[in-house]
Amino acid sequence: MKTPRPDDLVSPAEAIFDRAAVAAEVEAIYSGAETPSEAKPDLVACLSAARTRGMDEIARAFAAKPHDSRPVKRSYAWLTDQIVGMVFEIATTRVHPLNNPTEGERLSLIAVGGYGRGEMAAYSDVDLLFLTPWKITPWAESVIETMLYILWDLKLKVGHASRTVKDCIRLAKQDFTIRTSLVEYRHIAGDAALAEELGERLWTELFRSSAPAFVEAKLAERAERHRKQGGQRYMVEPNVKEGKGGLRDLQSLFWIGKYVYGVRDAAELVDHGLFSREEYDTFIRAEDFLWAVRCHLHLLGNRAVDQLTFDMQVEVAERMGYRDRGGRRGVEWFMQDYFRRATQVGDLTRIFLTVLEQSQTKPEPMLTRLMTRRKKAKPPYAIKQNRLTVGDEAEFLGDKLNLLRIFREAMRTGTLLHPDAMRLIAANLRLVDEEMRASPEAARIFFDTLLKNGNPERALRRMNELGMLAAYIPEFQPIVAMMQFNMYHSYTVDEHTIQVVSSLAQIERGELDEELPVAAQILREGLNRKVLFAAMLLHDIGKGRPEDHSIVGARIARTVCPRLGLKKRETETVEWLVRYHLLMSDMAQKRDIADPRTVKDFAKAVKTKERLDLLLVLTVCDIRGVGPNVWNNWKAALLRALYRQTKRALEDGLEAINREERGTEARRKLREALSDWPEKVLRTETQRHYAPYWQGLHVTAHVDFAELLREVKPDEIALKLTPDEDRDATRVCFVMQDHPGIFSRMCGALALVGADIKDARTFTTKDGWATAAFWIQDQDESPYEAEKLPRLRTMIDKTLRGEVVARDAFRDRDKLKKREKPFTVPTSITFDNEGSEIYTIIEVDTRDRPGLLYDLTRTLASSNVYIASAVIATYGEQVVDSFYVKDMFGLKFHAEARQRTLERRLREAIDRGAQRAEG
Repeated sequence: MKTPRPDDLVSPAEAIFDRAAVAAEVEAIYSGAETPSEAKPDLVACLSAARTRGMDEIARAFAAKPHDSRPVKRSYAWLTDQIVGMVFEIATTRVHPLNNPTEGERLSLIAVGGYGRGEMAAYSDVDLLFLTPWKITPWAESVIETMLYILWDLKLKVGHASRTVKDCIRLAKQDFTIRTSLVEYRHIAGDAALAEELGERLWTELFRSSAPAFVEAKLAERAERHRKQGGQRYMVEPNVKEGKGGLRDLQSLFWIGKYVYGVRDAAELVDHGLFSREEYDTFIRAEDFLWAVRCHLHLLGNRAVDQLTFDMQVEVAERMGYRDRGGRRGVEWFMQDYFRRATQVGDLTRIFLTVLEQSQTKPEPMLTRLMTRRKKAKPPYAIKQNRLTVGDEAEFLGDKLNLLRIFREAMRTGTLLHPDAMRLIAANLRLVDEEMRASPEAARIFFDTLLKNGNPERALRRMNELGMLAAYIPEFQPIVAMMQFNMYHSYTVDEHTIQVVSSLAQIERGELDEELPVAAQILREGLNRKVLFAAMLLHDIGKGRPEDHSIVGARIARTVCPRLGLKKRETETVEWLVRYHLLMSDMAQKRDIADPRTVKDFAKAVKTKERLDLLLVLTVCDIRGVGPNVWNNWKAALLRALYRQTKRALEDGLEAINREERGTEARRKLREALSDWPEKVLRTETQRHYAPYWQGLHVTAHVDFAELLREVKPDEIALKLTPDEDRDATRVCFVMQDHPGIFSRMCGALALVGADIKDARTFTTKDGWATAAFWIQDQDESPYEAEKLPRLRTMIDKTLRGEVVARDAFRDRDKLKKREKPFTVPTSITFDNEGSEIYTIIEVDTRDRPGLLYDLTRTLASSNVYIASAVIATYGEQVVDSFYVKDMFGLKFHAEARQRTLERRLREAIDRGAQRAEG
């Protein structure tokens, strides 16, 4: 890489580093000092001030042109050159002058790695190689030591090595990291001939004969790096440098090009046929954008920061001029641009590596070489390097439907697309017009590709990356690379959609039978797969608009489905599924499914078993597609229970799920479980509870409560912790004498021990006992391990006895982490008197934090509100707490004045807690 010239910089060279002025100041420092060591403090102060001025000037100029990263990275490298070069000059001429150097006392100062490439952000490492002809001499040792101490005093992060040319060749043969750093060496100061000798010998003795090994090593390193970063290009907090589609991927291409072809500049990749001119332009645009992001990250963090965390995303977006518009935040527009660049980097990598394969510099993947029993491609297609390409370009382009057929052919033959074919498709997307979109044959090809080959994810992802999916379904274009700025979704909207389809394919292939038995059984029994795939493809297509995305999506589905060849009834079903794709998830997670009214209302909305089956499969796949750890047994148990009860209601009538029948059945099961109890004691137990108690709990919880109530003494707190494997949670059963606010105290006790409350039910017995069941998980969303239960029990007991005051303890614990602070969730509080026959449901939708549930329940308790149950649904930073409540007379909250008073008090509690959390 050439040394940056002053005219390549972001500001005039003198404004960044006035060498003449600094040299004069250095001269004055040494003239006034008796010894070099006496001059050192003033020298460090002088150079530090000069560096600060330079850094400030670069930052100022960058702020004026926040996308123009190329001169910025050169400027940081040039400023570093001036500092390092001047320190070298001082060390060799003023501190350790050598009047008659011998041949062995030559010393060359060389930049390697990113610094050698002449590209730096504000806090990039300064990687130096001190090169000597033979064994290092005492003079060279002294120079190096002096230099390093000065550079460290200047707070530069220096990586360094002292080697001979022979050492460099020997070590580079053994270590690919050293070899890579030497690919981009650059002479800074000292003996230039020695640096030139290093370059010549590296090329003749190492690079020329070992290109394939280097390429393989870089690709293996890339794969491992991606694995460590999460393996997905669309992780919502990407690493700009190391992540998939990041700067390191682009740099790897250049390293390989330089190693194999000896290119000195990325533009030369075009001359060697590795990229077309358009692809090179894409390379440059992606590189400039990613470097701009990285430079802003360094400046914001005041250190080397490469992870684009949520809080940094907001600040970088603001610096780069992204503003809120069209119902979306500026940060979301910024991240959409980021992910589009990351996709382009992936495309460039595939093209580059296939060209290397073609030149036999990179061997074919072993798996590809072993798979010899491939189906032959039909004309106008051909197999090239075990990938599908176009054999006859004229014939291919003569029928625009071939732009879709090629994906079906790739699936049929089990091959990947060749970059030549990808280039051809991308260059001819203009052929996809209204006529083609309305073509029944195009629709048939599209669905054949998705439905007939068992791996629709691969076809969809490639169609999406090449722009074909958005060309064929233009309504899909706005969600391509669209980020949802929240902590719940791990992927962009388009990638989430593909993950949803992938989950369906996994179920269909029988890979999730044990994990998803109900969904698997539904698919085995058969349903309309075309309707299901269409609903999955379109369920989030309305995102990014001011209006509810489900309503927008349903409207879009009404237009798109007929184009895709769906019949009128199929279109209506897809439209309904898109409109209500969150209904089952909301009912299961935000409502008490033990309340018969919940099931009845859901059954009335669904109407048919066909819709119920389709909606369950869509819901399961949708949740699984949100992120790697979102789906769990808790959600599975809730959905299964809701599905089975609703199915029964649809098949046997709504009266099949009435309260009385449930209560009778529950008491019968308890009698069976406690058959060894005396009849009198058993009769007392079955008669002491009101009706809701028998409908809201499993028989195992009834047994726990019966045993606790049998032994508990007045003024005693009894509790039992039981692993609930079906729900991936720990069930905590409390028994104590009933009094106002007891539910809130239990919530506070559990929150203080770090428990994540997922569900809670509280009941009062006819003889004055409070019985409450909580389902909790640890911070990893798992049940508590058996060895932790005794300590958990002790902590809960101490809190309930008042030895720890929850309100005071939360002042220190209820704090938001820095990366969580950018998220805003508007608070919504609703009162529902129709969703339950007995209770008013108060739904609080707001920003989550550790002490929230305690604050809300304490507020309700102080307002004389009786809480029968609480259902907690968490979506990243957002939480929906649903409380089933009555007033002190056992009545619902119908009066609007009382509702407004309660809402005001709840909002005040939320605001006070939010201020505490922000502090």
